[in-house]
Amino acid sequence: MWEILLVNVLLSITGFFVILNVVPKFKDMFLKAKLSGIDMNKSDKPEIPEATGVITSCIFLIVMFIFIPVPFSKHWFNKEWGFPHQEFVQFVAALLSICCMVLLGFADDVLNLKWRHKLLLPTVASLPLLMVYYTNFNSTTIIIPKPLRSFFGSEMDLNVLYYVYMGMLAVFCTNAINIYAGINGLEVGQSIVIAASLILFNIFELNGDCWTNHLFSLYFMIPFFFTCLALHQLNKYPASVFVGDTFCYFSGMTVAVVAILGHFSKTALLFFIPQIVNFIFSLPQLFHILPCPRHRLPRLNPKTGLLDPSVFQFKEMKLNTVSRLVLNIYKMFGLVRVEHVSEDADISQSTNCTLINFVLKFMGPTHEKTLAIYLLVLQVLCSVAAFAIRYPLASLFYDR
Repeated sequence: MWEILLVNVLLSITGFFVILNVVPKFKDMFLKAKLSGIDMNKSDKPEIPEATGVITSCIFLIVMFIFIPVPFSKHWFNKEWGFPHQEFVQFVAALLSICCMVLLGFADDVLNLKWRHKLLLPTVASLPLLMVYYTNFNSTTIIIPKPLRSFFGSEMDLNVLYYVYMGMLAVFCTNAINIYAGINGLEVGQSIVIAASLILFNIFELNGDCWTNHLFSLYFMIPFFFTCLALHQLNKYPASVFVGDTFCYFSGMTVAVVAILGHFSKTALLFFIPQIVNFIFSLPQLFHILPCPRHRLPRLNPKTGLLDPSVFQFKEMKLNTVSRLVLNIYKMFGLVRVEHVSEDADISQSTNCTLINFVLKFMGPTHEKTLAIYLLVLQVLCSVAAFAIRYPLASLFYDR
């Protein structure tokens, strides 16, 4: 096992250096192809290559393709052991789902698809994964937490609903990273912390009964970690490349793949606490209960060089009852800052409903680099809390 992991690490480190050398060489090609974006939080508004996540995700896939023979080599040299066809199909199906997501994510970057398509794409890409799960496992029984066992018993078979849940997990993981973005290094930085947390969790579980599932997860998470680490060197402040939706989809699907096939989807979601909070906080705008501008990223104050929360404007008389209720609740709990812009025209404005804007509201005007550090420290603290929930506190709800 350790020899296989060593090969995986060496290949991953090779991929790390390849990304650092290859991505900068493609910058001019992306600019000529008009795959670029304006860095709105810089005073000079530089044009930066976008969708470079497609290069890093392809290098990740190449590393994984080269690695495919390694875990199965002992079975090829020892014919009497038999070949683990189920494990091999599971490995290939995982790569197929990631490949599909990279392709669809790049299509989104090029074609600028609508939100309904962003929800559909991960569902389509997860179908090979769900088919393999059905063929190899088809386990749809969940363990009921102790406080609820008097009502539902110790186990419950969700049947087809379990597959719906796994499909929704893939949709959530990809889009949660996508909407929790807007400053240099945040998309890749949060992926690094999530990957490191999952690697640590898998190492803890290698001595358990399900060690093969966690070993499978490590095969993917270690190259993913080094891939993100290399890309972060180019995307952190001041960013020389943008990662695009391709990376967000690739990142989310990679985590979803190991969570589903590794049978630890609930634990994987614990490492998405900031993303879950941001998603729930954003729901009123995502569902247009409150006005939702196209870009909700923080805005640069050219006089100070610091970032302020971005805002949306509205006329209070035009808000319906539900919109007014949601806005008042957010205002009461200090989640948004609402203020009048024009008394005569009855125009007000509120800070946008994202975790990034909330941190800016709480901390005050902040430099972009410092804000990224704050948010990544928050991600790390949430991972620490996730480990506390998974281990010391889990005994309150489950037998193990």
